Amino acid sequence: MLRRTMLGAAAGALAAPALVRAQALPKITIGMSGWTGFAPLTLAEGAGIFRANGIEVETRFVPQRERNLALVGGALNCVVTTVDTMILWASAAPLQQVLVLDRSRGGDGIAVRPAISGFADLRGKTIAVDGAGTTPYFVLAYMMGENGMSIRDVSTATLAPQPAAQAFVAGQFDGCSTYEPYLSQVRAMGATGKILATTVDHACVVDTLAFQPAFIAANPEAVRRVVKSWYDALAMIAAEPDRSYEIMGRRVNQTGEAFKASAQYIEWLDQAKNREYVGAGLPEFMTKAHTVQRETGVVRADVPLGPLLNTSFIG
Repeated sequence: MLRRTMLGAAAGALAAPALVRAQALPKITIGMSGWTGFAPLTLAEGAGIFRANGIEVETRFVPQRERNLALVGGALNCVVTTVDTMILWASAAPLQQVLVLDRSRGGDGIAVRPAISGFADLRGKTIAVDGAGTTPYFVLAYMMGENGMSIRDVSTATLAPQPAAQAFVAGQFDGCSTYEPYLSQVRAMGATGKILATTVDHACVVDTLAFQPAFIAANPEAVRRVVKSWYDALAMIAAEPDRSYEIMGRRVNQTGEAFKASAQYIEWLDQAKNREYVGAGLPEFMTKAHTVQRETGVVRADVPLGPLLNTSFIG
């Protein structure tokens, strides 16, 4: 009994510094969606990785259109979204991306009816896609531009990613632009639909994590621990894949197996991949994404891209 008491006291003493650190740092509330690429953040929360790193973090599902408003309004102090959306948000309020989370590798795409054999056949067709300023809209605009066309060559029916996929599967519209896990509903359609192109064909979806510059300046240690927790979550996925998929899947009402299936279409970036990509790749993609956003009128004035990227926390 005495030995157990002493061991308990020792464990409490070891845990105390982490608890004190967590109390000294601000709570981080991350605005996100159920996109598979973001899920290691929910793993870090659900598996206690954030707490082990001495920081309290809450992941909160917030619609993409509302996320930046919630950040500016103080309801969130961290957001995750695509680079193209970060550019849009930065046109209204200062942001700094501090970490690359994932790159889509087939997780976003355009589905069409079997009679449509290429992008040229989309002319005059109606595509279900979320509104201007969202990722599915950017994907449609980007891919059409890469194939010598403009998003103005099609009619769009504004539907969020899940309803867009569901409507297409139900027989409505000539095509849809959506992402996983909803794109897999289209993959399973059989003869009534097909995938025209995904981010395997046109790499145009990159997700990052960002804070406002003032928050970073006031709380650099908190930011550092959030970034470390992301790396630790990826290490846990590698070491305990089944348990990790189960935790991440539960958050979006999927089984571990179903979540694992959707994860095959994205690439999570660890520390080494972050270093490589921010050194060569991300700056160039940001420039290209900025051009698409300007050409489509989503962004109405040039956005300085240099201040939008802070690489000091990648490690």
